[in-house]
Amino acid sequence: MSFIRSTTRLLPVALSVTLSLALQSTVVAAQNSRTTDPRASLKGGVSDAQQAIKNLELVSNTPKAAGWFNPKDLGDFGFANSDLAFQKNIVFQGGWHGWQAWDITDPKAPTRRAAVVCQGGQGDPSVYGHLLFLSVEDDSGRLDCGTQGVSDTVSATRFMGVRIFDISNLDAPKQIAAVQTCRGSHTHTLVTDPKDTANVYLYVQGTGGVRSPNELAGCVRSPDDTSTALFRIEVIKVPLATPQNAKVVNMPRIFADGSGKVAGLWKGGDHGRGTQNSGRTDQCHDITAYPEIGLAAGACSGNGILLDITNPANPKRIDEVIDPNFAYWHSATFSNDGHTVLFTDEWGGGTQARCRASDRPTWGADAIFTLGADRKLKAAGYYKLPAAQGNTENCVAHNGSLIPVPGRDIMVQAWYQGGMSVFDFTNPAKPQELAYFDRGPIDSTRLTLAGYWSVYWYNGQLIGSEIARGLDIFTLQPSELLSKNEIDAAKLITRDEFNAQLQTRIVWPAHFSVARAYVDQLERGNALAEARIAAIRGALESAERASGAARRTALIALVASLAQDATASSDATKVRLLSGVVRELAK
Repeated sequence: MSFIRSTTRLLPVALSVTLSLALQSTVVAAQNSRTTDPRASLKGGVSDAQQAIKNLELVSNTPKAAGWFNPKDLGDFGFANSDLAFQKNIVFQGGWHGWQAWDITDPKAPTRRAAVVCQGGQGDPSVYGHLLFLSVEDDSGRLDCGTQGVSDTVSATRFMGVRIFDISNLDAPKQIAAVQTCRGSHTHTLVTDPKDTANVYLYVQGTGGVRSPNELAGCVRSPDDTSTALFRIEVIKVPLATPQNAKVVNMPRIFADGSGKVAGLWKGGDHGRGTQNSGRTDQCHDITAYPEIGLAAGACSGNGILLDITNPANPKRIDEVIDPNFAYWHSATFSNDGHTVLFTDEWGGGTQARCRASDRPTWGADAIFTLGADRKLKAAGYYKLPAAQGNTENCVAHNGSLIPVPGRDIMVQAWYQGGMSVFDFTNPAKPQELAYFDRGPIDSTRLTLAGYWSVYWYNGQLIGSEIARGLDIFTLQPSELLSKNEIDAAKLITRDEFNAQLQTRIVWPAHFSVARAYVDQLERGNALAEARIAAIRGALESAERASGAARRTALIALVASLAQDATASSDATKVRLLSGVVRELAK
């Protein structure tokens, strides 16, 4: 592969490029299919653009409300929608103009419950209980949420950091705290501590310049000063009983080298002929935390990093990688078992056309790593949207989440004006697309900002934040690649809250649809003979029709026969998973 183990143990550039070209040669054959894909030639428009859809149903599109877009320029950054957070039947949608709350009780007709004008940047949200957190990075942000901006170089009215809103009364939300940071907050990560239910933590990722120390004490701009505000993140501790007392409690130097030098990772630049040029690692864009396994994955400009967060107030870096194909490490997603980590590359910053037929399939893509017991990242493969997009469509890998299908690693991902893609990365070396949706460009004559900022699975639906077109809701449809049983099993997983950068372990209940999902996977993988698959399905159907002692007897008998199947199957692990569900059903 083209990856380098560590910035202190670099592979020779010539070797890394050779490995990269060898990998790319395996995907050249896919180039032709990219240009003949239905998504490659869609006609543009705002509400009347052509659409291409496969194995999905578009349930609703809710356009932007009046006052939340610029009719003279639909790509106006000042009104762009950004990321999403979820609580019960409410979708919180951030953006440059402020944040909105949508009630999706009826997914065919979402209704707006709240609209808070509060400018200051892309406004990434997260939610916990009665609290909403909002990132603010633009230096025009004000403490009072005013729209007039800040004209002074140094001002007591400027706000850059994380706002905290009380949303206990969603009809009248109130800002109750505003935690200032030196570089503001481009994004933030909500982190819980399984051992501490009295507090939550926010990892603040600032990507802007350092503000004046005359405005906020301690903000040192020079990268050569040991107290610089670069080369770190901030950790905010939020006491849930008194959130107004939230404050920065740590500024961990997660990029330091072994000697303690704060600028210890990628110095910036390219990696040799035919490689990407990436900025120095003095910031993270996104950090995804998985507290139940004690790890977080950071997408940090020129590096992908792995953090130990067993003490969430004091994260420690335990591994780092470089990829010469990456321009900007943007975000990360763990597999549910924590054995795979997927990083995205936001080549072009999300505002450029980076999915053209001429663009390399390993640039602006996902890089997939396996994670062993030694807690080291090992390169495994790439995934990029397998459909070419035009010169007027901003397109690159962006935000998504897992779809909770048992026995498989499946993700939905936003690709800006490339639409959304649902893909399986269970085999990290050979990811496969399962479903997609795409619209033509919002403007066929010029590159205009639009498309999906993020698409997430939430309680049985796929919900997308469209930068210029509003809010979209989809459902998955069965296909030869994803069965109805697998979709039904995924729908068993429901949450009261979901923040994409806070992963929680998915545990499926003992249910017949989960068992049938495993059977479908065994059949798809030719892991058992057809006759045996039919017999297992028949046994499950008979047991489900029965009740009481008769059901238990039938299921116990099936467990016994599955023990023999495990010894003969080419996928013994999957048979054991099936057996475990059947055993639980028997209880």
